[in-house]
Amino acid sequence: MDEQDRIVVGVDGSPSSLEALRWAARQAALTGGTVLALTSWDYPQYHGALGWLPPSSGDEEALEARAREDLTRCVEETLGAHPSVGVLEEVRYGTPASVLLRAARDASLLVVGSRGLGGFAGLLLGSVAQHCVQHAACPVVVVREDTLTGIGEED
Repeated sequence: MDEQDRIVVGVDGSPSSLEALRWAARQAALTGGTVLALTSWDYPQYHGALGWLPPSSGDEEALEARAREDLTRCVEETLGAHPSVGVLEEVRYGTPASVLLRAARDASLLVVGSRGLGGFAGLLLGSVAQHCVQHAACPVVVVREDTLTGIGEED
C-alpha cells in the first residue's frame, strides 16, 4: 500500500470517533485510499495496590485483546462486515496521541474525533485531537459528532 494513500483514523468507541471513522472511509472512497483504523491501549493508572507494579504478561495480553475486540466491533458496527474501502485494523501500546502521531508520520491524512470539550475545560482536561493538530506531520481532520448528524446520509 502506498503510504501517501493511507488515512489514519483514531477509534476509541466514542460517538465522535465513530463519525471520524465514517468520514475517513468516505474520504478513502473518494481518493482511492486505504483506512488504518487505530486504537491504543495502556496500563490503567491504578495498576498495583501500593503504587505502580509491573503487570503480569496475562494482564498485558488481556488489555490488548480487549482493545482489539473493541476495535473490530466498532469497525463492523460503523462500516459493516465488508466495507467498500480497504480498512486495516491495528492496536498499539501507548497513549492515544503518541500512537496516532507515530502512525500518521507518513500518512496522507489523520482523522480524529472531538468530544467537544473546547475552551477552558478542554485546556484543563487535555485533548488528543488538539495534540494531534499541533504535532502531526500530515494534515489533520477533526470530526465532531454533534455537527455531522444527517450529513452525507442517503435517503
